[in-house]
Amino acid sequence: MRWAVIRAMRAVRVLVLICLDSGAWFFAMWLAVALRLETWSTSPVLTQIDAAKSIPIYGVALVAGIAALTHLLLAWLTRLHQGRSKLGSFEELFVLVTVILAAGSVATAANATNIYVPRTVPFVATCLVIILASWPRGLWRILVNEPRSRRVGVVSEPLLLVGAGEGGRQLVDSIHRDPMQQWHPVAYVDDDKRKRHFRHRGVRVEGTVDDLARVAERHHAETIVVAIPSADSSLLHRINDLASEADLTVKVLPAVQEILGGVDHSQIRDIEPTDLLGRRPVDTDVEAIAGYLSGKRVLVTGAGGSIGSELCRQIRRYGPAELLMLDSDECSLHALLLSIHGRADLESEAVILANICNAERMHEIMRERRPEVVFHAAALKHVNLLETHPTEAVHTNVMGTLNVLEAAADIGVERFVNISTDKAADPVNVLGYTKCIAEGLTAAFADDHHGTFLSVRFGNVLGTSGSVLKTFESQIAGGGPITVTHPEVTRFFMTVNEAVQLVIQAGAIGRPREALVLDMGDPVPIAEVARQLVQNSGQPIEIVYTGLKPGEKMHEVLFASGETDVRPIHPLISHVAVPPVSRQTAIELRSSHQETIRDHLELLARAMVVQPTEPSRL
Repeated sequence: MRWAVIRAMRAVRVLVLICLDSGAWFFAMWLAVALRLETWSTSPVLTQIDAAKSIPIYGVALVAGIAALTHLLLAWLTRLHQGRSKLGSFEELFVLVTVILAAGSVATAANATNIYVPRTVPFVATCLVIILASWPRGLWRILVNEPRSRRVGVVSEPLLLVGAGEGGRQLVDSIHRDPMQQWHPVAYVDDDKRKRHFRHRGVRVEGTVDDLARVAERHHAETIVVAIPSADSSLLHRINDLASEADLTVKVLPAVQEILGGVDHSQIRDIEPTDLLGRRPVDTDVEAIAGYLSGKRVLVTGAGGSIGSELCRQIRRYGPAELLMLDSDECSLHALLLSIHGRADLESEAVILANICNAERMHEIMRERRPEVVFHAAALKHVNLLETHPTEAVHTNVMGTLNVLEAAADIGVERFVNISTDKAADPVNVLGYTKCIAEGLTAAFADDHHGTFLSVRFGNVLGTSGSVLKTFESQIAGGGPITVTHPEVTRFFMTVNEAVQLVIQAGAIGRPREALVLDMGDPVPIAEVARQLVQNSGQPIEIVYTGLKPGEKMHEVLFASGETDVRPIHPLISHVAVPPVSRQTAIELRSSHQETIRDHLELLARAMVVQPTEPSRL
């Protein structure tokens, strides 16, 4: 019934508002005179207030009519009644009060010419009209925003929301607009003491995060959603642990950088390991990034990989003149185009199928396409596999990098960013050795060419192909067990989105011959990651320890011996100087035999560590 009335009133909105505002002026003027003269009796007096102090009804009608006509004229000019602003909104209230004050001023001036009503009456009536015209609009907003009654036969799941901020409010609004009525918001919990009495669309704050179990039990809720897009991993860990103890299902909203268009209930998803390990806000200097990417031709090697594909997606935001995506895997390029454009136009000139191990092909591409900025993400990266096939690691990670460097330097590239790894710091495996040497080759080109050649070093990226999370998830799906090398082994983790944001940022602030080291936060025990995944799965999965494999460290480091953590520009990016490695050294390495190549790699990488370096030019 209520909604039928609301729909009917919406159909005649303009007429209703005209009658409301006009009626408010006549009633307010009459009431103001009655209060002023302290009488309810009336008389047909037009120009003078009679001695009996009766209400001059004609005078009231004249002054009120002047005010109402002025009000309607100004309302028409400002489109107040035609829907200029949402009914009952602050924007409409501001325009409404402005129109009422103007109409009241005109009525006051008109009354002053012949004193139809006491002089103070138009002023008092103006204040009364503000109340009389605003209150019904506010009531309308409350009625319209009140949650719809659930449809008969539709069972909505009670939903407890963590966070009563802007994200939580937008989420409640979106859920109430859902025609399927999948969820029914029942309460908020929020640690902010200022929100302890907060209420939005019938949903109120009923406690803090520590009260999750109690509030959920009161409302028979089995699901909670963390409606805080900016929540970091520590807060999500705390909420997830409390929810697990109370046997509650946890869902989250995406990170804040993923929902710039606003919160919608369709974005609610299950909590993932990447949320628990890697959510951190990254302070991105958009202006600095745009300065070296906007309007430039940008080439990304390894564009189909996890890092390369995210690089391409984020670089597009900064308006490059051309984004060139190079990879040797056609299937990866196909998937990348689908993720960017929604269709796979493999005939596009932006797609380049090529192998970085082909030096001639690299020179051909560089001369033809002439990129101004190069992100070199192509590499082999699996530690255990490369221990068995070190020559392939040299061909791709060392000689492939040299090929791209030479081709880029040949055309005078402005900026070259080599994507490295924490394995390059005090390396102990083939991957680390080859990436350490690739950093040295990049530094050598910084000495010999005018462009900016630098490396960016970071650790494990959550959710990428071959990552430990993918392995654990696959093992859980197969019923277990989960295999962990050692109960005390730790690794650095960050999300691919965070890693790429910092890589692009590093490209803006990096200087020649530097390796920029991304802050990975605290190292995470792998056993804890496994335990968390098992807990979230709800299955009795066993964790089995297999022992460290050749080339694996117990604890990774981000800085090599002699390197210091200096952060002169960005709080999450450190700058270290890198000793150069000559082209001839890399070529000699390529000629090593399969049996001795690992030893040669180790000797060269260790020589780089102990080699005296120039002071950092920061």
